[in-house]
Amino acid sequence: MSDVTGGGSGADDAADSDDAAGADFDGAQRTGDVPTLSATDVEAGYDQHQVLHGITFESRDGVTCIFGPNGSGKSTFLKTMNGIVPVWDGTITYGDVDLTDEKPEDIVTHGIATLPQGGGIFASLSVEENLNVGAFTVDDADAIAERKAEVLEVFPALEDKLDQKARELSGGQQMMVSLGRAMMTGADTFLLDEPSAGLAPRLVDDAFGLIERLVDRGAQVILIEQNVRAALRLADYVYILAEGEVQFHGPPEDLSEEDELMELYLGL
Repeated sequence: MSDVTGGGSGADDAADSDDAAGADFDGAQRTGDVPTLSATDVEAGYDQHQVLHGITFESRDGVTCIFGPNGSGKSTFLKTMNGIVPVWDGTITYGDVDLTDEKPEDIVTHGIATLPQGGGIFASLSVEENLNVGAFTVDDADAIAERKAEVLEVFPALEDKLDQKARELSGGQQMMVSLGRAMMTGADTFLLDEPSAGLAPRLVDDAFGLIERLVDRGAQVILIEQNVRAALRLADYVYILAEGEVQFHGPPEDLSEEDELMELYLGL
């Protein structure tokens, strides 16, 4: 997994911000309801070590944030939802589709894409090759071209960099490639594991701005993030995990009133 922070200069990063501000994207292009990704009484773990203890969860329109201290089970829960970690007990559904025993490559075909921590770009491949990897389940050349055009409409800074190696891009542009590759799957729901991890402080706001573009096009985003203050500005709904259990769920304005939870689990 490559380092999202590498490969760019401050000037390039500033250009990313300008491109983000200048993009004229009409979120109304996407219509129709996105299915709810749900977990019901999910238990999971590794070998004999149980990590999740009866997690119940529902995605919401916009951004659903999952917070919690290190070791709380956040990443394990994300990996359980995308099929990497098997469910021991309970169920995971996407709308009316039961995903409980599905493999990761099958879950992608239902419209769920995962962006791992660090973005997971292929540094030695070109930008266009990275995008094409995201369309590995698509056999229709016209559909691939249409999705690529949509990615470039959302992230216009990539249009003149399609032939460049991904490692040559700035940190912000690499994040665009990662999100663009996820969009190429045709997903409507995106699972993001700490997208700001490893980014220079000046790029954190840009990263969250890119996530807002996904939401603007009608996507649901499930966001695991340690940068709680920044993520709360995006959040439409919040879950707090600790010791593999849900300690709180509700809108962010309700969380702001829970001083004890904020201090105990989030250090705020």
